[in-house]
Amino acid sequence: MQSVMAKDAKIPVLGLGTWPMHGQACVRAVAEALKLGYRHIDTAQMYGNEAEVGAGLAASGIPRDEVFITTKVLRESISAKRMPRTVEESVRSLGVDRVDLLLIHWPNPSVPIAESMGVLSEMKRRGLARHIGVSNYTAALLDEAVRTSPEPIVVNQIEYHPFVDQSKLLTAIRRHGLAATAYTPLAHGRVVGNKVIEEIASAHGKTAVQVTLRWLIQQGDVIAIPKSSRVERLKENLGIFDFALSPEEMARIHRLGGDRHIINDRGSVGRWD
Repeated sequence: MQSVMAKDAKIPVLGLGTWPMHGQACVRAVAEALKLGYRHIDTAQMYGNEAEVGAGLAASGIPRDEVFITTKVLRESISAKRMPRTVEESVRSLGVDRVDLLLIHWPNPSVPIAESMGVLSEMKRRGLARHIGVSNYTAALLDEAVRTSPEPIVVNQIEYHPFVDQSKLLTAIRRHGLAATAYTPLAHGRVVGNKVIEEIASAHGKTAVQVTLRWLIQQGDVIAIPKSSRVERLKENLGIFDFALSPEEMARIHRLGGDRHIINDRGSVGRWD
């Protein structure tokens, strides 16, 4: 599995998103994905499935040190008072001694960024997380998070797919030497049937899904975490490492983001870039 380097973090470029999977379906999906070759699993406190993700990891038989696990702290729990207990619970639920990447899931206007980054850094120093980062931070919020964080941030996890122009935010992410993790990378399936993407897919003998994921990871500092519980889809998502898109093809897909459309806007970050 190829990886992205961000600061001192080596992150597998393709991961399994687990929202909104629960129960045995989640356990099976995680176990199957790892058996197929995935080495990055993304979860969150908000998803309510950390225990199932941990069970899937155990069921897979893949050694713990070969799997990169990301989880995210609830927006309501990012204060110095609440975060330590919730992170301890997350680690315990996952059945591991620490996570590989701990993110603040959404900014919370009622908690100063310096406070949240301070306690997030404390979680790293305590050994509960190897690396830390943020999610859904605008360029301005990211600048403040980087400036006030005692420990280096490695990722900003954002909604990113062909139908949203994230160029301004990606510029900020790259300016700080971070990686971007793209959630909702397939725009909830909307990439399938798009004329431009389907034309490019046909030229390569690939699917629209594979071309979209390839477009993301070929940018060099973007990680994609598509969600799927079906084995055939999990296999399809892995079929992105044996071809490359031309500069012209990359540009054609980039231009689809001109009519910017955020799918997962919770209205909690202020003005998007």
